[in-house]
Amino acid sequence: MSNMGTSSLCEAVSRRDFVKACVTAAAMIGLPFEMVNQVMAAATANNNPPVIWLHFQECTGCSESLLRSSHPVISNLILDMISLDYHETLMAGSGAQAEQSLHDSITANKGKYILVVEGAIPTAENGIYCKVGGKTALASLHQAAEGAVAILCIGTCASYGGIQSVSPNPTGAVGVRDIVKDKPIINIPGCPPSPYNFLSTVLYYLTFKRLPELDELGRPKFAYGRKIHEHCERRPHFDAGRFAQAYGDDSHAQGYCLYKLGCKGPATYANCSVQRFNDVGVWPVSIGHPCIGCTEPEILFKKTIEEKVQIHEPTPFDSYAPVSLKEKGKGPDALTTGLVGLAAGAVLGAGVMVARKLPGAAATKEKSKHAK
Repeated sequence: MSNMGTSSLCEAVSRRDFVKACVTAAAMIGLPFEMVNQVMAAATANNNPPVIWLHFQECTGCSESLLRSSHPVISNLILDMISLDYHETLMAGSGAQAEQSLHDSITANKGKYILVVEGAIPTAENGIYCKVGGKTALASLHQAAEGAVAILCIGTCASYGGIQSVSPNPTGAVGVRDIVKDKPIINIPGCPPSPYNFLSTVLYYLTFKRLPELDELGRPKFAYGRKIHEHCERRPHFDAGRFAQAYGDDSHAQGYCLYKLGCKGPATYANCSVQRFNDVGVWPVSIGHPCIGCTEPEILFKKTIEEKVQIHEPTPFDSYAPVSLKEKGKGPDALTTGLVGLAAGAVLGAGVMVARKLPGAAATKEKSKHAK
């Protein structure tokens, strides 16, 4: 299965929608507006990289969210920008024909193709719990990863193991990063992730011929660099101490913060509160459901929905004074604390006096008066 080509890209997507999608992706990556033309040129170039897309332990929700959006622009752009050589859900071929297509693509494009993985990989009992074409997912991953230039893990299952990896994890499910150690790996977690995060990653690679900057979990910083909590529309209620107490009550209906109902936004790095979903500007919190932390390996499926995440550090910072100043060895006594305070005040006062005597200080003061 190959891509439709540049001409079909223009036919499938209107010029307006194409420009809008490229501007959105460029903004997400953090590029200035002046570089949008460069992004558009990369998207319409004919050197589309071959892509092999493997499915393992998952629900196919990541592919479905990409293809079933109310606006087909994103799916059209992605499927036309890359040469999708193998995708079990989308390809027409099956059985021996599909396996031959996979083998031919790996052989012909060794060292050139991008491998996309959707779903966790079972490792228990030599990986017998997931087989495609008579091969285990573990064997298929090793075979495809060997010739890949980079690996994109789409969804939380491929990134971290997902729900399959939750204790007791009878199949030994893990993410790609736990198996492949010698290839660049980009994790695009989410259940499902935003199609724009995938699009922007692909566009970044096509534009600059390199991978975007990643965080410690292998996620693109442009999409997972800040906490959802920082840009949530309910943040003012959080700061004011207004929290929804129960689903359906007045506090919930008035749009109060969902933290007490188990919202994981304060501990979740993603751009859901900014990018949103379904092309209609919604996301779970906007419709009254707490964030479940689906981009975090230590939160999703490992904490119940109603369980609250830790907002502050469990212990005070070292700079905080101890609770009791009288305990021996636990902190300075009251006299020492007072003397330190006086010394600090004297230093600050001396600094101000010296600053006033420096050359030009008087002129600066005069200018300040006129400015007022």
